[in-house]
Amino acid sequence: MINKMINRVIIITFCLAGIGASYAQPHKEKSQSNTVATPADTAKKPAKVKVRPYKDVVTADAITTKGLITIHKIDDRYLFEIPYAIFNKDLLIMSRIAAASADMRIGRGGDGYAGDPIGGTIIQFEKGPANKLFIRKMSYSEYSKDSTQAMYASVKRNTMQPIVAAFPIAAYKPDSTAVVVDMTDYINSDNDLFYFGSAIQKQLLHIGNQQNDRSYVKYAHTFPTNVELRTIKTYAMAGTTMSGGFTMELNTSMVLLPEKPMKARMYDPRVGYFTTDYTDYDANPQGVKTASLINRWRLEPKPEDLEKYKRGELVEPQKPIVFYIDPTTPKKWIPYLIQGVNDWNAAFEQAGFKNAISARLAPTPEEDPSFDLEDARHSAIIYKPSTMSNASGPSIADPRTGEIIESHINWYHNVMKLIHNWYMIQCGAVDPRARKMEFDDDLMGQLIRFVSSHEVGHTLGLRHNFGASAMVPVEKLRDKAYVEANGHTPSIMDYARFNYVAQPEDHISEAGLFPRIGDYDKWAIEWGYKYYDEFKTPEEEVPFLNKLTIEKLKNKRLLFGTEIGTNDPRYQNEDLGENAMIASEYGIKNLKRILPQLIEWTKTPNEGYDNLKDMYTALNAQFDRYLVHVMKNIAGVYTTAKTSDQPGDVFERVPASRQREAMKFLDRNVFTTPIWMYNAEVLNRTGQSFMTITAERQEGVIQYLIGKYRMTRMIEAEASGDKDVYTITEFFKDLNYGIDKELYTHQPIDVYRRNLQKSYVENLISIIKPPAAMPYFGAADSPNGPPSQSDNAPLKSQSSDMSSVIKSQLHYQQKLIKADLPFVKDEMTRSHLLDLNDRITEALSVK
Repeated sequence: MINKMINRVIIITFCLAGIGASYAQPHKEKSQSNTVATPADTAKKPAKVKVRPYKDVVTADAITTKGLITIHKIDDRYLFEIPYAIFNKDLLIMSRIAAASADMRIGRGGDGYAGDPIGGTIIQFEKGPANKLFIRKMSYSEYSKDSTQAMYASVKRNTMQPIVAAFPIAAYKPDSTAVVVDMTDYINSDNDLFYFGSAIQKQLLHIGNQQNDRSYVKYAHTFPTNVELRTIKTYAMAGTTMSGGFTMELNTSMVLLPEKPMKARMYDPRVGYFTTDYTDYDANPQGVKTASLINRWRLEPKPEDLEKYKRGELVEPQKPIVFYIDPTTPKKWIPYLIQGVNDWNAAFEQAGFKNAISARLAPTPEEDPSFDLEDARHSAIIYKPSTMSNASGPSIADPRTGEIIESHINWYHNVMKLIHNWYMIQCGAVDPRARKMEFDDDLMGQLIRFVSSHEVGHTLGLRHNFGASAMVPVEKLRDKAYVEANGHTPSIMDYARFNYVAQPEDHISEAGLFPRIGDYDKWAIEWGYKYYDEFKTPEEEVPFLNKLTIEKLKNKRLLFGTEIGTNDPRYQNEDLGENAMIASEYGIKNLKRILPQLIEWTKTPNEGYDNLKDMYTALNAQFDRYLVHVMKNIAGVYTTAKTSDQPGDVFERVPASRQREAMKFLDRNVFTTPIWMYNAEVLNRTGQSFMTITAERQEGVIQYLIGKYRMTRMIEAEASGDKDVYTITEFFKDLNYGIDKELYTHQPIDVYRRNLQKSYVENLISIIKPPAAMPYFGAADSPNGPPSQSDNAPLKSQSSDMSSVIKSQLHYQQKLIKADLPFVKDEMTRSHLLDLNDRITEALSVK
């Protein structure tokens, strides 16, 4: 997802110690009594029925289609003829919305569209006693593979798979190779196996009870390896003040998973892949280990090409990756979406495969009547007429191995507004094409291409790499030859949208402004997809891959920086360069160039100033991102994943000099009122308040800086005895000078600075006397999000130095105020200082 790591990758986890029931003996066709089993649980004693002859069940008027499961349609009944050959084998159930209702999206702008996944699990068919067919829901979240060991039997005994549905066998096939069951009532029911798999998901989409009289089976199609069910479902509306209901079309795919699973590859935190996780009881003989397999497509050389592959010749994989483009996509954008997919072939070539991935327009009904985008055999890019400004690339993985089975990339129509606003604000100073509200088709097409490539990267198993951009020296981002040859970040999986560091005088072209598939992406695909047939198990590969990774990571451009819960200032979204302070200063210089032009750039005939308001808001959001990038350096910790074979520390404090540099940046650009952002013409046309925007920004910066986490880190650093430490005493000295300059120089304090000083004092007070809740600072798509509760939680112990430090700062504020008051002549300044003094006195007097 390009706005938030959504990570909506659906991983169906389950346990390889599953029930290994043997096939039941074939039954000769004869009448027998049987207990009726319904999909729904019932406390009533089941009625007795008789198994009938095959010809009396599958009558001459049946419409029969053959495939993985032979389906007989008789009137409105669907009889499934399930062969013994697939009993006790894993089948993936995947359900999606095929046609949606707008009413279900109330308050849920990004969910409830055609193509959205709504459920997924693994099942097995099993012959039960008394002529019953059971469906077991499989879980492979716990693992013991060595059947010769006692642990295997113990895990198996404690991971029994639940029977989730049971059906009476209506008939046996005459050759005793299959059973026939009537699935109609189960398909028609509202069950969590075939449809919405989560009660929470139904609640979010306002889905109530199914209305049976308005729900029916549209069709059931069978193919060699899968079955596709299409149903019309009408639900009552729930959890909203609106009444009534809505109807949607749902697609359920039942796919036979490979009988010979793909050889898995163990996860390495130094290369960013999504994973399938399980508890392994064999890996550690004296404990339990959580193991992770990377999610990837099954790319293998054809048997006849294996020797060529080993010699280093490029070969085509046995089964290339194909994405179909939703035919409802606006035609002018289709070539760019296709190019965004095909761009990945350069990365796969580094892994030894040519023509490994492609995109094509989905066939029309005339070209292929059996083709369906919701068919789980097909991956697709789905166009969604949504107001959501986003795109996402979820995928479905085989939980036994991490093999990606299929993916539906979500392409929301309004993502074009998002990338338009980014590009105007980040590159409008250097690219004249960005200076209007409707970009030319070629420019928008290239922007779509980069977003397409990013989302395809997710479907290949790659996570965001927020560390890539930090591996580029800032001045290289202004070097035309360098940046046009290498790009402004080594990874398209970074959130490094465009080169905002480039200045007009650098004359950098589109090649140096846009993201592209870079060095890290090619390395990550090589690491995940290179085929090594000399290793028979994932565990055997680990030493080889570890040695390869250690050698490759000598190239800093191949670093992976996680997007999850890190305090490393190198691993941030929307940032550029190895020094956030220098990069942000360049970014601000461009914002200063853009702001005076916004009225002209956003002017639209016959319209008001909504565009101007949006773009001024976007400019402020970009400025806020720069501040977040800088602040994370203060009390930051570099975290570099390493194995014990690699030299150096995993955790290193940000150097004190870099933290001081960050504080000076904040003094220049935040504590000193950024009056350059005040533009009367813009504000008078949009009705926005510069004072409010400034106060909220300064409030947020203060909250971030004196959060519990950062102060604790500074105290710990000082206690470590290291010489290169930015102490909490020095931090507050710099902070006080930046905020209280007028108190040192005895100058009048203007309204912006008065607000800043009030905010500072109130936030100090809140630490020793915390309010019930505190707001947070940062752009909506900041990887940090709201501060953790620990940042703003009340102090739990008076033994903490933090309490002492904060009280000392409040006393110091009072000392500054009292020293300045005799010099104050401005009445508002005097009132302000007296007010602050009273607040501090009151706070310190409360026990």
